[in-house]
Formats: sequence, C-alpha cells, structure tokens
Amino acid sequence: MNHYKLLTPGPLTTTHTVKEVMLLDRCTWDDEYKSITQKIRSQLLAFAGADPQEYTAVLMQGSGTFAVESVMTSAISDDDKVLIVTNGAYGERIVQMAEYIGLNYTEYRVSYDRHPEEAELRALLEADPELTHIAMVHCETTTGILNPIDKVAELSREYGKTLIIDAMSSFGGIEIDVAGLGIDYLISSANKCIQGVPGFGFVIAKLEKLKACQGIARSLSLDLYDQWKGMDKDGKWRFTSPTHVVAAFAKAIDELIDEGGVPARFARYQENNRLLRQKLADIGMEAYIAEEKQSPIITTFLFPSEGFSFSDFYAYIKERGYVIYPGKLTDVDTFRIGNIGEIYKEDIEELCGIIADYMGGMKR
Repeated sequence: MNHYKLLTPGPLTTTHTVKEVMLLDRCTWDDEYKSITQKIRSQLLAFAGADPQEYTAVLMQGSGTFAVESVMTSAISDDDKVLIVTNGAYGERIVQMAEYIGLNYTEYRVSYDRHPEEAELRALLEADPELTHIAMVHCETTTGILNPIDKVAELSREYGKTLIIDAMSSFGGIEIDVAGLGIDYLISSANKCIQGVPGFGFVIAKLEKLKACQGIARSLSLDLYDQWKGMDKDGKWRFTSPTHVVAAFAKAIDELIDEGGVPARFARYQENNRLLRQKLADIGMEAYIAEEKQSPIITTFLFPSEGFSFSDFYAYIKERGYVIYPGKLTDVDTFRIGNIGEIYKEDIEELCGIIADYMGGMKR
C-alpha cells in the first residue's frame, strides 16, 4: 500500500473516514441505499444555491467526461447549435464530443493563458442567431485558469441562450450561485473538490430545460432525461450504480459541511495555492497563469531550466511522499501541482522544501 499524497486535480487524497465507508457492501435496490442517493441530490442543490422547485440534481455513472457527454447528447437537439468556448484541453474535449455526436457547433478558441473576451463572444452571438446554447469549462485543469462564468452567464441571459458549465474541478471548492447566474446545466464529479472517489459525475439542471429534453438523447446509457425520471421517482439508478463510491461521496459531503462548507474549503485551497506560488517563485519556478486568472485548484509551472528532467523531478518528490502531475501543454514544457483534496498548509510547506532541496542539488 502506498502512503504518498496526491497533489493532483482528482482523483485526490481522501480522508481515512471516506475510505472506511467503502468497506461495507450495499444493495442498489435497498431503501437505505436509495435514501443515500436522494440525500446527495438534495445536498448538491443546497451547495449550488438552487431551489428544488426550479432545479434538480442527476447522478450519472462513469467519470466526469461521461456526465459532460450526457448533457451534450441529451440537451442539444439536431435543430440546435452550440457555441463552445475553449482555452484548454477539456473545452476541446467538449468539441470532440460535439463531433462524435454530430452536433451543430461553433468553437470560440483562445490561447490557454487567456480569458475569453466579452466583445468577441458578443460579436459571435450577434453574427449567428442560430446559436441556442453556450458551453464552457469553469476551471480548466489543463492550466489552472479560472474562466469568468459571471460574464458568460450575463451574455447567455442577454441573448436568451441555454448555458452549460463544466465545473468539474471547481464545484464544491469555489462558490457558484447556479440559480443567480442562471446556469441551466452545471456538471461536476465525485472525485474533485467534494473529495470523494472516482465513479460518478452529476448534473445540476434547470427543470424547465431538462423536461424539454425527452427523446433527444442519442445514447441509452447517457440519457440524462431518463436517468432523472428514474432517479426522481425513488432514488433508483437506471443501471448498476457504483455503490461504494456513492456511500463514500455521502460521507465526503458530511465532511465538507463539517469543515464549514464551500467557503471554508475555498479558503483552505486558496491558501494552499498562495503558499505554493510564493514559495516556488522564491526558488525560481515561474507559474504559467497570471495570479489574477489563477484558480485555487491546480497550478501550472514552467520548467525552471533547459536541462530540467520532469521524470527525475517526479521520482524524487514521489520517493518523499508526494505525487504531482505532468503538464498538458504542447507549446511549452510545464508540470502541474494540485492544491485540492485532503491537503493542508503543512503539506505545501513540506513539498516546497522537497522541491527546494531538489533544485539546490541541481545547482550543485
């Protein structure tokens, strides 16, 4: 068994108590288990600031990508057209989904270290009245950049578009007023900021929009409307659910509440990020994303020198108890360090000491 901590954007380091819940086996048909599902759905709406009369939460088996694709295949008909905003690999993955499904779409792409420009988005919306939906990633874990969902949501309301937000690595760690922003579909995953384990994603959907989706889905297993209808009846998943993961997620939600909710968790993650950027800057490691655009979720750093070996660096850190992430850029050499999970100030300080020792050894 390993004992290292994961400094990654998910799967991430979980508490012993979350792991412990998975030691018990549960039956998918049992009322006690179904009540866990219903409790989770209700709590997710509370975190989103969403009224259950206007919104619902639907859980979907699989990784976060499954949940995103369930929305794309269920909420966008052949008569619709979606504007996909991209500045990273996960926005580009939504474009891939659109290609596979055969959706009518336009991609608005900006560089990985840039925010989408309001004027450019407005021009696209003005020029193409056929656009019905807007899809965007909130926190791009490609780099750690945090995109301005408030501005995009404002444009979506102004032009009457359906708004889809991939909040995979931000929901639960950053406050998102789903109802106030008018987000129609928000998507996230069990193994991110709520600090559960991988196995399912979830969609917080505006009921008015979801009810209009009947019959659109091009996939049986990813049919978000049918999943909602079954789950809304009594908490039963349509197909075999990841029972251990669901129980662990319920425990993780309890622990998020005990920590002080999303504001407290955000404060911890933000302090992790601030300390990490500061200490690595002191030893000559430059962050890729400007501080004002940086999320508290994951941080991308440029290789510090031409001869830098990430594989040696990675192995050195792992031998001392931590696992980091390779970069996901093609135009520049980078690595990434996650700030989320069961990670605290003391962990960041220890990690930075390890990195400082490694860099000191390189200089010698």
